[in-house]
Amino acid sequence: MEKESTRKIEVRQKVLAANEEAARELRRRFELRGTAVVNLISSPGSGKTSLLEATLPRLQGYAVGVLEGDIATERDAERIRRLGVRAHQILTGGACHLDARQIDRELAISGMEGFDFLFIENVGNLICPASYDLGEDFKVALLSVTEGDDKPFKYPGIFSRSAVSVISKCDLLPHVRFDLRSVEDQIRSLNPSVQLFRTSAQTGEGIADWCRFLSDWLETKRGRSGA
Repeated sequence: MEKESTRKIEVRQKVLAANEEAARELRRRFELRGTAVVNLISSPGSGKTSLLEATLPRLQGYAVGVLEGDIATERDAERIRRLGVRAHQILTGGACHLDARQIDRELAISGMEGFDFLFIENVGNLICPASYDLGEDFKVALLSVTEGDDKPFKYPGIFSRSAVSVISKCDLLPHVRFDLRSVEDQIRSLNPSVQLFRTSAQTGEGIADWCRFLSDWLETKRGRSGA
């Protein structure tokens, strides 16, 4: 039993090492092209696609692409395409996360490179995607007010690794039990440097601040790299 456990650890370490190598190469390419890459992670139904639907129209003037990760169906990619934005669906067939080699392969298949912004909507899951670098500039952890206010401490890995946390569906706060201040305190205790946003895709609350953060990030990245 001990040998089997050791073997599993070795295999996982090799998989993560291969992923890190692929992610470094992706990051180098994104840096050269001056592309800001955002990895969106949440539980299913937290509002990742809705956040994108509220965000993308405000990024007019920028070239934007979206990679959609899901176990099945192209529904999320279709929602993005209806906005006139290029989107490519990645179907994992059961895998609970995207990985860097998968991103590299799908970019080649779709020809989706050279954007100002590339959004990667990861598979709905708060556990597996936390360990996989996709070459992104930063991870965004979404938490909707309908999920309960105990999630950050129950899933510390993703909230500690995400440079940005978005509290979504804030228009529903009057109708649910959700201690917003406690949640934000939990997130800050896991990641003191986190950028926090309160948003509602329905009312537009917080979307302008979120988009301003994105555009500022892109300009800072390009100024740093000279892209």
